[in-house]
Amino acid sequence: MTLGGGGTDLPSYYRQHGGFLLAAAIDKYVYVTVSTPFISGIYLKYSKIEHVKEIEEIAHPIVREALKQFNLSPPRIEITTLADIPAGTGLGSSGSFTTALLRALHAHARSIVDARELAEQACHIEIERLHEPVGKQDQYIAAFGGITCLTFRGDDTVEVAPLAIDDETRYSLEDNLLLFFTGFSRSASSILKDQDEKTKVNDAAMIDNLNEVKDIGLRSRIALESGDLPAFAKLMHEQWANKRKRSGGTSNTQIDAWYDLARNNGAVGGKLIGAGGGGFLMFYAEDKARLRHAMREGGLTEVRFRFDSDGSKIVAQ
Repeated sequence: MTLGGGGTDLPSYYRQHGGFLLAAAIDKYVYVTVSTPFISGIYLKYSKIEHVKEIEEIAHPIVREALKQFNLSPPRIEITTLADIPAGTGLGSSGSFTTALLRALHAHARSIVDARELAEQACHIEIERLHEPVGKQDQYIAAFGGITCLTFRGDDTVEVAPLAIDDETRYSLEDNLLLFFTGFSRSASSILKDQDEKTKVNDAAMIDNLNEVKDIGLRSRIALESGDLPAFAKLMHEQWANKRKRSGGTSNTQIDAWYDLARNNGAVGGKLIGAGGGGFLMFYAEDKARLRHAMREGGLTEVRFRFDSDGSKIVAQ
């Protein structure tokens, strides 16, 4: 999940202006199992079930493009996936899925891949091959884990550095960030497409907005590394205000009502995770009990979480 600078990781922005983003991996996972079936063919089990003979026949676009990267002749593979968090909720589900799938396929092929190469392969599939208007943060944070600073260069390289945060601040941040599911998911593509298209034609308002968001991300890094959590919380609120200006689909009357409810009941700052329109609301709260009660009464479900430091990994082989 993004802690600051969200939206500046899209190529349409960072190739011209450079991007910066602060992201955190949490203990909500995508699980991918890859095995060799007794019968030839490709067997996929996700929210749907597929059984095809050739890679080109696969309906799932990410699986199809991922399998093209491996020498499967003739194709004989079974892939099963599960997830703790549903798709379309803003918590990097597609990027995490692509990264986990590639990690599992490399393990199955007995090939070695490091975190950076894994992240770049996932980005290549989503951005270059499938032409999705997405950024690079989800793939990188899924591969590297931790609370991580990502600097996006104009030449498409990404600088990865752990946030220099002390243990006391990290534990306090973890304890005071609360996550609530709005009850509905959405596709980020339409919202991000609008941002992407405006950025490509150098729309002044969009560029100014993203420049400000990048600055908020950099200031968020300073606040966290200095242990100033109240300042970080206020920057969350500032970022949400800027984010709402980028697209009419970012928020709606119900989300605005929930956000105001939280701010009136112990939340110092907060924002909607992901591109917007649904998914999860995240708040930094000084009065957690009051906020939990208010949001529960407002019809939202809290999802407890902890930070994860490992990134994608092989559980069993």
